[in-house]
Amino acid sequence: MGLLEVKNLKVHFPIHGGIFRKVVGEVKAVDNVSFTIEAGQTYGLVGESGSGKTTTGRAIIGLNSITSGSVIFEGQDLALKGVRKQKNIRKDIQMIFQDPYSSLNPKKRVLDIIAEPLRNFEKMSPGEEKRRVQELLLQVGLSPENILKYPHEFSGGQRQRIGIARAIALKPKLIIADEPVSALDVSVQAQVLNFMQDIQKELNLTFLFISHDLGIIRHMCDHIGIMYKGRHVEQGTAKDIFDNPRHIYTKRLIAAIPDIDPKQREKQTEFRKSVSMEYEQAHRNYFDEQGMPYPLKSISETHLVALPEKG
Repeated sequence: MGLLEVKNLKVHFPIHGGIFRKVVGEVKAVDNVSFTIEAGQTYGLVGESGSGKTTTGRAIIGLNSITSGSVIFEGQDLALKGVRKQKNIRKDIQMIFQDPYSSLNPKKRVLDIIAEPLRNFEKMSPGEEKRRVQELLLQVGLSPENILKYPHEFSGGQRQRIGIARAIALKPKLIIADEPVSALDVSVQAQVLNFMQDIQKELNLTFLFISHDLGIIRHMCDHIGIMYKGRHVEQGTAKDIFDNPRHIYTKRLIAAIPDIDPKQREKQTEFRKSVSMEYEQAHRNYFDEQGMPYPLKSISETHLVALPEKG
């Protein structure tokens, strides 16, 4: 059993209409998603905007209500009422948010921002709390002297490091990283990503890494799930996804990754042409009559693809 097992997860949002605001339909933001994350590994959720990847992460941590399915963390089903109220569960799952500019309270000092989870779950004296915050700042590569500064006094990369310090303050087992570098410059992205990998090794963290950028996912993740319209279209190891993509949606995402190696330019151009031709000729074969992905089928021990029964 993995650290986290998501089974047949569904998150549907009602559509209200008419004078009396009756429910007239629903948006299936996440529809029957399943995956497992082993302790110490990084699982990447990839997809375009609106594919349901962020909603999946928010449902796991409890920020979105689960319509049906189960989220089993260390043997406990978080979808059951009352389980999330247990202190150890809330301590062990933390989140790094997408926007470092809006996820930090501009009216609070760094000391108060990072100490907030400590004040909620740990009984510390003001001196102990201050020392712990200074240790966390050192751990994320910032000076302990910054504890009395406000968020607007830092760059985007530094703010995201403060967000990471807050996330690791309680020594969690699972961190959900929702597009943690998408709002940052490319040079700063690399620094933050490498730093996150160092922190993962140091603290033995498990990551659910959410992104629309397959290049970043390739750099960070052991296993990958590709999402489209609330469903998985492909799942497997990083090698499965990048060396043997089977779904047309996955192929198009991979074809869109820039390759700066001039020696690979011709090969990449040919791959893009072949994917474009396949999409024009056969993309209907990969989706049902409603344009939705088919259920996943296993094509190897680690590789699952949403293909029709005829394959």
